[in-house]
Amino acid sequence: MKPEQHAAPSDSTFNSIKEVEANLKAHMEKAVSDLQHEMAAIRTGRASLGILDHIRVDYYGTPTPLNQVANLHVPEPSLITIQPWDISQIGPIERAIRISDLGLNPSNDGKLIRLPIPPLTEERRKELVKKLHAAAEHHRVSVRNIRRDGNENVKKLLKDKKITEDDDKKAHDEIQKLTDLYMGKIDAAAKGKEKDILEIK
Repeated sequence: MKPEQHAAPSDSTFNSIKEVEANLKAHMEKAVSDLQHEMAAIRTGRASLGILDHIRVDYYGTPTPLNQVANLHVPEPSLITIQPWDISQIGPIERAIRISDLGLNPSNDGKLIRLPIPPLTEERRKELVKKLHAAAEHHRVSVRNIRRDGNENVKKLLKDKKITEDDDKKAHDEIQKLTDLYMGKIDAAAKGKEKDILEIK
């Protein structure tokens, strides 16, 4: 995921500061929700279906999300069960989990796949925290890029005489406030996830 993908297109034609800010807010909101989605796939010591979000199963030649070929459940804190809708898919599902980067060991009884979630080792926790920090920084860069584009769009409004210099200054202050707000959301989300990863059950 490239940070630039959240950036507001700087050549867009905006007619007011309100439009620029609304656009900015939508893109920053997207950066935060993308981070939350990415964090759901980072496993903690507890069973969570989010860790399976990126698993694709070869369903008759088509890579298909796991939750579209099976029922997923968390019957207990350290176990996920996967019940394929089509029993013939039990092998491909198990294979998809084994070759993923989750480091988990599924087993099946011919009808149901059991996926035990072992406690995280100290080393694995550190790796996951590192991965989490990289993801958070990635999205901070996105938010900074969005801020830069927003400021450019405001400058353009001033240049095109659609706003006054006072408006320009106020808009830049407002954009900085929005940036601080969304940076705070990213930091809080990352901190919460880090606590989950490091928590010893």
